[in-house]
Amino acid sequence: MTYDRLVCANCAAPVSQGRCRVCRANRERLQQEGPFSGLTPVALIALLVVLVAALALVAQQAA
Repeated sequence: MTYDRLVCANCAAPVSQGRCRVCRANRERLQQEGPFSGLTPVALIALLVVLVAALALVAQQAA
């Protein structure tokens, strides 16, 4: 999830603005997460399906 859509429960401001220490801490944590942290579960499943299909194609070509 991206922090530009999150609203802080502490100050009720968007986390991306970083108005309070809780916002700033969460913004830093979200920025430090890996490149796949922003993907939805549906996108991860689709990526897995594509990977399995590619492996099946390679296995069929090798046989």
